[in-house]
Amino acid sequence: MRAWTFDNPAPVDDVALRLGTRPRPEPAGGEALVRVRACGVCRTDLHLVEGDLPPRRAGVTPGHQIVGEVIALGAGVTRFSVGERIGGAWLRGTCGQCSWCRSGRENLCPDSRYTGWDADGGFAEYATLPAAYAYEIPERYNDEQAAPLLCAGIIGYRALRRAELPPGGRLGIFGFGASAHITAQIALAEGAELYVLSRGERGRRLASEMGAVFVGESHEIPPRRLDAAIVFAPAGDVVPVALDSVGRGGTVAIAGIYLSEIPPLDYERHLFYERTLRSVTSNTRRDGEELLRIAARMDVRVHTTRYPFDATDRALRDLAAGSFGGAAVIAAE
Repeated sequence: MRAWTFDNPAPVDDVALRLGTRPRPEPAGGEALVRVRACGVCRTDLHLVEGDLPPRRAGVTPGHQIVGEVIALGAGVTRFSVGERIGGAWLRGTCGQCSWCRSGRENLCPDSRYTGWDADGGFAEYATLPAAYAYEIPERYNDEQAAPLLCAGIIGYRALRRAELPPGGRLGIFGFGASAHITAQIALAEGAELYVLSRGERGRRLASEMGAVFVGESHEIPPRRLDAAIVFAPAGDVVPVALDSVGRGGTVAIAGIYLSEIPPLDYERHLFYERTLRSVTSNTRRDGEELLRIAARMDVRVHTTRYPFDATDRALRDLAAGSFGGAAVIAAE
């Protein structure tokens, strides 16, 4: 099969990814083998390829927003059947025994494993998915639309809940890419008033079309105090701006797996009056199930830019350059 891999992290403009061939994998016990029909391109993939996240295995195939058709099942798999369309996401496995797993917080499991980081992902023609961590895909979404929901959607949904936005509250979103444009639709459907701050012109335009009451540059202070904010941009210098923007008792949730250094915070200016700063770490399977169900019910529209499989490296370069709004998706030929 054909697959994209990388050995040594490097800027995407330096051709860190390479396309080659390798044997088609076989499903182990508890796994499903899928023919990849679409795979979303996530900023986490970019962080891995460029070395912001340290690689865990040489020659790994990135890609963790996988929509595929089951073509074979490993021993013990009864949840899915051959020919079924299923989805694979970032969280690939947990120990199931630690206090975090037993308390419903498996995203904090010290032995958690991830698709496209610990094991080969979806920038390939075939991939294996642990059946216990795979998802049923709502019929409402085609392959291209479904793929970004499997990480951008799930992580954005968890970030929205972590931000503790009150009903009808004012939500600020800093950075408006794949995850943010899905999260914004859920917040708006739940009655939020949306304020978007983003460096990208395409993202700002999309936010305006979606109904944001204010759209500005990433380091602007919104005209009204926010009840909650989510930082999607991987830029630490946005965090003080977000904290400056929320009012008393407001919460700022940081949604990314990677963030550049946060400048020093002033206690009285940024944190006093019980303002809260929270991180988001991966997701639980329950987050994914809830997001897919809510997205289908709310008719969330996923804005995508389609790339052929042979142009996966170009999709990552375009993501780094902010060349598109919404989400990039690699589609099978």
